[in-house]
Formats: sequence, structure tokens, C-alpha cells
Amino acid sequence: MKTEKSDLTLRSDQIFDDLVGWRRDFHRFPELSFQEKRTSEKLEEIIESFQAFEIEKNVGGYGIIASVSHGEGPVVGIRADMDALPITETTGVSWTSHNPGVMHACGHDAHMAILLGIAKLLAEDAKAGRFQGTVKLIFQPAEESCDEAGETGAIKMLASGKIQHMDAILSLHMCPWRKFGEIQWNDGPSMANNDEFHLRIEGSGGHAGYPQHVKDPIWMSTYVLQALYSINGRKVNPMDVGTISVGQVQAGEASNVIPSIVEIQGTLRSYKDDVREMLGNEIRQAAKIVSALGGKYSLHIHHGEPSLINDPRINRIIHEAASGLKMHEEPFGMGSEDFSHFTRKIPGAMFFLGCGLERERSLHQSDFDIDERSMTMGVRVLLESAYLILDRGGVH
Repeated sequence: MKTEKSDLTLRSDQIFDDLVGWRRDFHRFPELSFQEKRTSEKLEEIIESFQAFEIEKNVGGYGIIASVSHGEGPVVGIRADMDALPITETTGVSWTSHNPGVMHACGHDAHMAILLGIAKLLAEDAKAGRFQGTVKLIFQPAEESCDEAGETGAIKMLASGKIQHMDAILSLHMCPWRKFGEIQWNDGPSMANNDEFHLRIEGSGGHAGYPQHVKDPIWMSTYVLQALYSINGRKVNPMDVGTISVGQVQAGEASNVIPSIVEIQGTLRSYKDDVREMLGNEIRQAAKIVSALGGKYSLHIHHGEPSLINDPRINRIIHEAASGLKMHEEPFGMGSEDFSHFTRKIPGAMFFLGCGLERERSLHQSDFDIDERSMTMGVRVLLESAYLILDRGGVH
């Protein structure tokens, strides 16, 4: 059965005021990872008003899955993330954050508004019997942070067992370096594996005037740091994407005291899983320098999100759905996205949606804002992509 839908461009434009109202409400009341109670309640209230969805609450935390079916057919998921960041907002807009020190600085407020827009149009089409199959709208908590077990919202939603059985999953991300009417896409690895390391170097401290009587961990760390920084240029294949960056070096409390401990923390980013493994192994080798210099060390590597793998078959569908927009083929950078957990289990793809203003504001920046017109484009492309997958009986 071919989906009998009216012009999605026109219908998406017609709900612009709704999209803006929803987005600004979420923006006023941002909530951090695992704390999205008010956000979840507001989403539930709006979705219930459409009177078309089966709603599952508290999935993987404060997550919501809203499902609608009409007859037999494929199952397509569309995902939006819900959480905000620990940033003090400096936009000065009238809908600025009412929660001090918390801000939607990554566009998740817009992601939720777009998915609600899809819900509104989808409800209309479901009541009119215009499609065949099932669409699951997935509002995911805790994308930005993990809990004490090292799990983000995506991991917890997958563990719930409620979303594995899908033929495809779609998502988007706001893109401030592209303008309204543009999207950025990429096949295969498109965002980075995200790992963090914590190296503790132990020596024996003492008087700075008698260095011969101590085992200086700062001196040892200089050799380790040289080894770490050489990995990028001499161990990683220049044709691959992979980097190690040190973000923190902590040692000592006085200028005339050699400390006993130096702590080094940093991040590992890569696209390929074999490069990810290699970087971890090279850090372990570099840490052994400490032993050779007479010290002791402990090293912990925390594996975060895997790289985002976009399915080329689904990207072809997104291309078709985005007809008329300006499209840029390019990976999304060395950031990470826990949507990657979904695409490792389910055929899926994410695209970046142009929302840039006259002056570019970076993601996670305290004055981040968007061109709100872009949200209508997000509704159109995601819903059209879902309908194309339903029409074709899945992803082929």
C-alpha cells in the first residue's frame, strides 16, 4: 500500500507556530541527563492530545515511546534526545532558560519539537488510514551524560527490550555551521568513538632542593606526554581518523615541593574500531615508561559511545526525502552521539540539519541558538523518509 499523504512541505509549514511554541517551552525549562521529569510529562501531555498513539513511559529513565500502527508492514523508529547541558545561558532571548546553570545548547529542544510535529502529522494520517505499518517515536533521555554504570539513555532504552524489533531507525541533529535549507549527510562512520583515559603516576615526593632523593612523577610525566602526543603522528595511519588529546594534568601544591602524584586525563577519538583498539594499546605502552623510570602507575580507559555508523541504504532514502534541499556529503566531526548505540543494532542513519544564524554559534556554546524555520524541514525530511520505508516494505 502506497502512503496517501498530502504535501508534507505545506503541512510542515502550517505547524510552524506549534514547533516554535514547543521548542521555546522546552528551552525555558531544560533538565540535565536522568533528570528530565518535567520534560517527559510535557511530552506525554502533548502526545496524548493527538489521540492516536500507544504511549510507553519511563523507558530507560524518563524516556517515552509513542507508537502508532495501521495494518501490517515495516516498523520504523524516529528518535529525538531530551536532555540539556550544565551551561549558563547568555543568549538574552525572551525564552531563555529559567533553570540557572542549565541550558539547551545542543538543539535537543528543537529535536523534541520536530518529533512532536511529526507526531501531529502522523496522527492525522493514521486516523485517515494513509499509511501501512508502524512508526515508533522515541524520545530518549540522557544523551549527554552517562550514569555511574557508564550507561547513557540509548543503552538503557535498548536494554528495555522495547525498540530492538524495528526495520529502521532515523534521527537528525541541529547543525549550526549549515544554513536553513541545507543538510549534511555521510555514509558509514560519521561521528567518533569516544573514550576517556585517566593515568595516575606515582613517585615519591620531597624537597625541591634535593631532587636526587625523590622519584619525581612530574619528570616521569614529561616522557609519557611526549609519547602520547607522538601517537597521533607516528602510530595512526594518516589515511585514518584518530586522535589523543590531553585535557587535564594535575600535580603539586607548592613551588618548592616535588609532589608524589601526577594525574593525566584525556580523550581518545576515532572512527574505526580497529583504530580505537590501537589507540588504547598505545596508551598502555606509553604508560609503561613510568615503570622504567622508577615510578608506579595505574591506567583506566573508559569506553564511551561507539562511532556513529550510517546505513547507506537509509541515506539514499533520506536523499530522496530531502529533494530540493542543498546537500553536503561530509562526516560530522570528532564529536560523539549515543544514537550510535541504536545504529549498531538497527539499520539507521542520522543527518545534520542546517539551522545556522547570521553569526555562527557552536554546539555547547552559551549563546547557542537556531534558525527556527529549520524545524519545518526536519519534520518534512524525517516523516517523508519514514513513509518511503513503509511504502517499500522496509530497507533494501
